[in-house]
Amino acid sequence: MLIEHQGARPAIDRSAHVAPNAVLSGAVTIGPNSSVLFGAVITADGGPVEIGADCVIMEHAVIRGTPKHPARLGDRVLVGPHAHLTGCAIADDVFIATGVAVFNGAVVGTRSEVRINGVVHVNSVVPPESTVPIGWVAVGNPARLFPASEHDPIWQVQRKMDFPGTVFGVTPSVSSGESIRRYARSLRQRHSGDVVL
Repeated sequence: MLIEHQGARPAIDRSAHVAPNAVLSGAVTIGPNSSVLFGAVITADGGPVEIGADCVIMEHAVIRGTPKHPARLGDRVLVGPHAHLTGCAIADDVFIATGVAVFNGAVVGTRSEVRINGVVHVNSVVPPESTVPIGWVAVGNPARLFPASEHDPIWQVQRKMDFPGTVFGVTPSVSSGESIRRYARSLRQRHSGDVVL
């Protein structure tokens, strides 16, 4: 399904393949020889999404660009099933495994891997040729790696990375309920004029 969002339509290279039940919304660009598989959702939710050449976006992956953080994938990137990438930059030759989450402002360097259920937090930078192990969390700039069980050390780094400001555009003093209310309002307004093509 192709959707015009905020006056922008997806641009798909003629050599690319997009499954009939994938959703592409807004300023989405799919590069040469790339494949977007069944159930994937790629949405330029106020900011563009650019996918390079020879990429594979697997089943039920979600890639979202935001007003402050476009989503950019280089060439030869594989995004596994059920992965979720929002407003991040993924360099060339990167493997993003099943169930991975990469958040706003994050960068994953060339020839890196984020393995099954790995997380790259907001504004974190994974250097080139790095590996985020299965289920581990990368946080910081440059990213430090922690097993998911080490919440307190992760939080010590993460709280300095400004999740509320990066994702919701609010200061930490704004309650999560108010942040969500504002976000819901902005999404309603932003998508009120969407047109299915």
